[in-house]
Amino acid sequence: MSITYHYIDNGEGWKLECKRTVDPEPFDPERPPLLIVPGYGMNAFIFGYHPTGASMEAYFAAAGLEVWSANLRNQGGSIRVGGHKSCGLWDYGVTDLSAVATFIAENTASAHKRVDAIGCSLGGTLIFMQAALVEENRLGALVNMGGPLAWRDPHALLRTAASFPRLWGAVRFEGTRRLAGVLFPLLLRVPFLLRGYLHAEIVDTSRPQELVKTVDDPNPVLNRQLAEWIRDGDLRLDGQNLTEAMRRVSNPLLTVVANADGIVPEQTTLSAHNVSAAREREVLRVGDDVTRFAHADLFISRYSQERVFQPINRWLAGLSRDDEAAGAR
Repeated sequence: MSITYHYIDNGEGWKLECKRTVDPEPFDPERPPLLIVPGYGMNAFIFGYHPTGASMEAYFAAAGLEVWSANLRNQGGSIRVGGHKSCGLWDYGVTDLSAVATFIAENTASAHKRVDAIGCSLGGTLIFMQAALVEENRLGALVNMGGPLAWRDPHALLRTAASFPRLWGAVRFEGTRRLAGVLFPLLLRVPFLLRGYLHAEIVDTSRPQELVKTVDDPNPVLNRQLAEWIRDGDLRLDGQNLTEAMRRVSNPLLTVVANADGIVPEQTTLSAHNVSAAREREVLRVGDDVTRFAHADLFISRYSQERVFQPINRWLAGLSRDDEAAGAR
């Protein structure tokens, strides 16, 4: 396995850390490069780690793909070189993701110059922003893993918390990973408290200090924006309603829904699927009455490879790519 790190100038005082993973033997240059984008309060570590099997990066690389995972500003190993730490959704989904996708498209070993993207949780929102709001974007097929476009029927506690966006924007969180390292083992003693996020019976939680390496400090500006978005339902950025903008996006779209997600409700996860203009558009439902899947189970459960990674790879491999040359919008 060949792994290299690249630090991409976003033009706003940050070097964005991007990891390229390729397995030289099965690599297929006829398949587009694949970018994986992390979500809220997290970095890309978890894409290269799995407690019991192949990680997302390793799985897709073994399937012949050139795999990239991105840390945007304030995430993982990205380096601040004069830029502001305070940032919001536009900075992530438009500025940073544009820099990353352009770099990949211009440096890929693939014959394709458009970049397929998997958005994980809030990362799904970021790839929607890139596809809908950036006219000359470089994205190809989109895979949304539990990400919201418009908030529909949020959990009552989440809806109540979102009633105070100014408060969330005023609170600065620091030492979140250290705190998670303390709390996570304690919560495992009462696993029903975690069920909206993770089912301990299908995830090896014996190394909690590894799992929490994906945790980053939340951003106060982003916190306020999220609260306003959950409160209002639709996300508005720079005078544009993202839900309405998504109606013009025809990139192929696969929506991955966990059947017991206690973080992002099903109708919220499906909100992009419901308005997308894509001709190739599918929903992958993960979990059943016996094996229930929550938010994090999609990435790190014992069944992730068989029930999540494999069908995603199969869907990507089966796309027609008719719009590759002209662009998808």
